[in-house]
Amino acid sequence: MDSAEFHASVYHVVRQIPLGRVTSYGHVARLVGMPQHARHVGQALKFLNPGSGVPWQRVVSSSGAISSRGPGTDGAARQRDALEAEGVNVNNMPSGGFTVSLGEYGWFPDNVALPPPLQEQDG
Repeated sequence: MDSAEFHASVYHVVRQIPLGRVTSYGHVARLVGMPQHARHVGQALKFLNPGSGVPWQRVVSSSGAISSRGPGTDGAARQRDALEAEGVNVNNMPSGGFTVSLGEYGWFPDNVALPPPLQEQDG
């Protein structure tokens, strides 16, 4: 699976996460058939266009933590706000971060339908 196919598969899976539910980067990686590539799922979501319609906010760490986007960024707060708007209860951690209860809001299907492989374009 090349990078474009991986990104397309990640976006396809993330679009299937129901409103008000979350899953982990690692679970998305397993669903697309690349279980060792959880970090690549995060990278794929990082490259989303703002108007993509992919609900990136529904993907959290395997512990339910909302991952920091780095010093001086508001990405974690934006993710918290987006999840709360969907009815997800986001907890404040003593360290200043945020977490979601995977027991209450987790979505972990065994499999999902994946898009067909991308076809090579003749030039």
